[in-house]
Amino acid sequence: MPTQRRMQFVRGHVAWMVATVLVLAVLDAVSYELVFVCSLIGFLIVTELTAPFNVTPTWRRRLRWLVLLGLVGFAAVVVRRILAILPPGVMPI
Repeated sequence: MPTQRRMQFVRGHVAWMVATVLVLAVLDAVSYELVFVCSLIGFLIVTELTAPFNVTPTWRRRLRWLVLLGLVGFAAVVVRRILAILPPGVMPI
């Protein structure tokens, strides 16, 4: 049973990532940042949709670290985008 849940999680996330890349390719908007952010959103959605009600398996507890790393990466993308928008003379400390 645990392997089935794990595979359901992996299949869901891979399907989300493939759909993300296909949609971004159709829209001609493929970039590393957009693929990363959309994959992170999908990862969070699939994590919540496949969460068990009663007991949390060990492999799901380790997902918290991946979520944390993903949020740090998201913060880095946001900071890069903000710095790209600011005029050259205006630089926060």
